[in-house]
Amino acid sequence: MKSKTFYYNDPVNDDFAGTNITRKRLGEGYRYLPESRVRRAVAWFLHHIVATPVAYLFLKISCGQKIVGRNKLRPYRKEGYFLYGNHTRAAGDAFTPSIAAFPKKPYIVVNADAVSIPFLRRIVEDLGAMPVPDSFETQKSFFGAIEKRAERGDVIVIYPEAHIWPLYTGIRPFPDSSFAYPASAKKPVFTFTTTYAKRKLFKGVKATVYIDGPFFAEEGAAKKQQKKDLRDQVFAAMKARSELSTYSPNRFIQEDCCLFL
Repeated sequence: MKSKTFYYNDPVNDDFAGTNITRKRLGEGYRYLPESRVRRAVAWFLHHIVATPVAYLFLKISCGQKIVGRNKLRPYRKEGYFLYGNHTRAAGDAFTPSIAAFPKKPYIVVNADAVSIPFLRRIVEDLGAMPVPDSFETQKSFFGAIEKRAERGDVIVIYPEAHIWPLYTGIRPFPDSSFAYPASAKKPVFTFTTTYAKRKLFKGVKATVYIDGPFFAEEGAAKKQQKKDLRDQVFAAMKARSELSTYSPNRFIQEDCCLFL
């Protein structure tokens, strides 16, 4: 694997996904909860029978991925939960939640780029993508869908760092805004932190994903405090696990803004 150097100014907003997809607006009529029985059946088959086995094999072959701690999720399988992970891969971060949560199907909060390719949009949606809203109308639909999914006992996946930093081994700062969802729904929160080591027999990295939790919002506390408490617990767990990484093929260098003045 060829190493790369990335220069950044803002650890919260800089993105190195490199997809170069032209983002399309979702539109006011965007539906987050398709109710057609046929479409639900197709989506189930696509996720459980096609995509998840392929994803498992891909991640096992490409990076020898291992998930540690899946047993922690089992007691909460019926009631559902929220999963928060570090955002360091494109395909890996798209596939890992399905393997971690199986046999539950996770619904992943994604950038609208993920549903902006016409011939792939329907497939991505059926695999569980929930694009972030881009208007007031879609915002209401999005919040309603999150609430409904939580009520149904679904698994909802959020990458609080929001932007991809390829194979980055630290945890970037992130706000507490996304923790309003589990706080409001009173659902357990888990983390899944991807760490990296150098492969011994093959080129590239070996990925190990650690699941930690559950974490809960403090009962009776104000919503603002609940969000902060959940965010701090998640950040601390991810930070501790990230320190288990032993190999970083890429370098991330913060640029001195004064050089451009």
